[in-house]
Amino acid sequence: MTAVVRSVLALGVLVAVACGDAGAPTEPESEPTPGPLERVLTYDAYPEMQIDQETPYSAVVSTNLGQMTFELLPAEAPLAVNNFVVLARDGYYDGVVFHRLIPGFMAQSGDPTGLGTGGPGYTFAIEAPQRPYVRGSLAMANTGRPNSNGSQFFIVFDDLTALGRLSPDYSLFGQMVEGDDTLAKIEAVPVGVAGTGERSRPQETITITSVEIRGG
Repeated sequence: MTAVVRSVLALGVLVAVACGDAGAPTEPESEPTPGPLERVLTYDAYPEMQIDQETPYSAVVSTNLGQMTFELLPAEAPLAVNNFVVLARDGYYDGVVFHRLIPGFMAQSGDPTGLGTGGPGYTFAIEAPQRPYVRGSLAMANTGRPNSNGSQFFIVFDDLTALGRLSPDYSLFGQMVEGDDTLAKIEAVPVGVAGTGERSRPQETITITSVEIRGG
């Protein structure tokens, strides 16, 4: 780990802060949902560059519903890939839930608090996508402000670019190459109303058990 771990936060009472407007989904921003982790790693700064942009990398994301394998795109989104690789190798995502799920749109994870408002303690620049958002695209969530990438990411369920449902404002850093059956299981999880009124709160727990980075 190149970024210095600043602290390990013990979570007691979790404060839910809603981000974005309630109602129909438009963009993958944060939604509050309780999560299971009692400790959360935070860092002093964005990690030093550990990847080679010319080297192939993949990520095997194991969940309680199965595995998905993503080809990572270091030449297209080096900041996002480096961030994901470093956090995954630190075990940052182990035990993290998918806190936001919108069938036909996307599933969002990457916040160890499970609230949808947490992050690693730093933010970094948003990289413009070099390809369309299609089913299985792996992209960074942000707050809608510049340089607001952190640890949260989302997996796309449909061809959102062609459908005009998602603007090109989210770093696209990976594409699923195996595991569509698992993605279908995730998409099929029933959802209820979240704190903002959006129908996106998973009614069954979807947990990342591990993220294995291959390559480099």
